[in-house]
Amino acid sequence: MTASGPILRSIVASACAVLASSACIVSPTHQAPIEERSKSGPVKQAAPAVAPQPPPAPAPAAVTREAHDGQYVVQSGDTLYSIALAFGQDARDLARWNSLGDTTQIHVGQTLRVAPPAADEASPAEATPVPVSPSGSLETRPLTAGSPLTAQTGAAPPAAAPQAGAETPGAVAPPPPTTPDKSAAEAVQVWAWPSAGKVVEQFDETRNKGIDISGNVGDPVWAANDGEVVYSGSNLHGYGKLVIIKHTDDYVSAYAHNNEILVTQGQAVKRGQHIADLGMTDAASPRLHFEIRRHGTPVDPLTYLPSR
Repeated sequence: MTASGPILRSIVASACAVLASSACIVSPTHQAPIEERSKSGPVKQAAPAVAPQPPPAPAPAAVTREAHDGQYVVQSGDTLYSIALAFGQDARDLARWNSLGDTTQIHVGQTLRVAPPAADEASPAEATPVPVSPSGSLETRPLTAGSPLTAQTGAAPPAAAPQAGAETPGAVAPPPPTTPDKSAAEAVQVWAWPSAGKVVEQFDETRNKGIDISGNVGDPVWAANDGEVVYSGSNLHGYGKLVIIKHTDDYVSAYAHNNEILVTQGQAVKRGQHIADLGMTDAASPRLHFEIRRHGTPVDPLTYLPSR
């Protein structure tokens, strides 16, 4: 046991030396592959920085038209017809009051009269002079067949005027002259409904200048009659996206609260043509506000549209 002690210690010491030597050699062999793989592995690139998007531009505010002392200053997007519609006037009257030879030639900053001048409100009838004799009584002289006037004109002499209070046998008073006008019955044959929905708001002279027709956003809006687009935009406060069509010198129609407008100013359109998509711009619910104006004055569209 005594002799084997040193031998055992020598064996243990040799084993420890071998283990220590192995540890020194193995350690780098275990670490090297890890280091090598990290060097040869794919390099990840940093994600590109994303530039922040600018906030959306605010929608342009609706233009409010106000007149001072009957005068209005033209704003961007105005046309003579949209101004006339806003103030309940006839575009032809605006052109006359402002000496406009061309109704399309107005410019931003121009001042227009939108109320009738005093001379238009009360035009006194022109007095017709009546010749009188010095005594103050009317002087009458019948024409003879040989007078110079009848000889030049070939006209027969007029009959003597009847005495006051005398009745002429068989005489019938001529009817008073009448001014031809387009009746609603005639208009029914040429106007068409601008939308397929139901009427939810009736015409009222003080509260509603037209009728409101319900529908869904995107429903088609049709031209109610042939004409020319004289306004297409959204600058008329309370009407949203608006289309105005001039049909004749007497009639225009308006289509308000659209979601999208499909026609442009100056474009000719036909009755039944798809001119816009129904919407709810400047309205509480999806609807088409439809107006017919005659000489600038709103009229009830239901008296012009065919019954359905």
